[in-house]
Amino acid sequence: MDNDVFLYEEKGNVRLKLVMEFKSKQAIYLQIAEYARDQILSGKWPSGEKIISIRDLSVILSVNANTVQRAFDHLQQQGVLINKRGVGYFVDETAVDKIREMRRQSFLSHDLPEFIIKMQQLGLNFDIVMKRFTLLLQKKN
Repeated sequence: MDNDVFLYEEKGNVRLKLVMEFKSKQAIYLQIAEYARDQILSGKWPSGEKIISIRDLSVILSVNANTVQRAFDHLQQQGVLINKRGVGYFVDETAVDKIREMRRQSFLSHDLPEFIIKMQQLGLNFDIVMKRFTLLLQKKN
């Protein structure tokens, strides 16, 4: 069952519509955890700060509060969130470093090998890819 959830974010005077698509291939609590990691990396949920409550996030996402609880518990086990009993969840001071390291490891063990296989299948060599990579970096800067 696919379920699109619309989140709204204020940027100055502009209200942005964000879509969270729940995909059936991955558990919803893991998708919520990934969303939380993105919020932390982007600085929207700063280190040491209290985050949105389980109840509020469950209402926004139209999911059961137990699903959000499971996502937050998962993040707590990873050392990304801290639960202060009776107060709420807070972003751990080292959360950004922990998330980056988890994603680096995932990239190196999963994404990069897939990328190399695709390069080989398409007959792309390292020089061609590096030229394109350099161009993309220049455009970004």
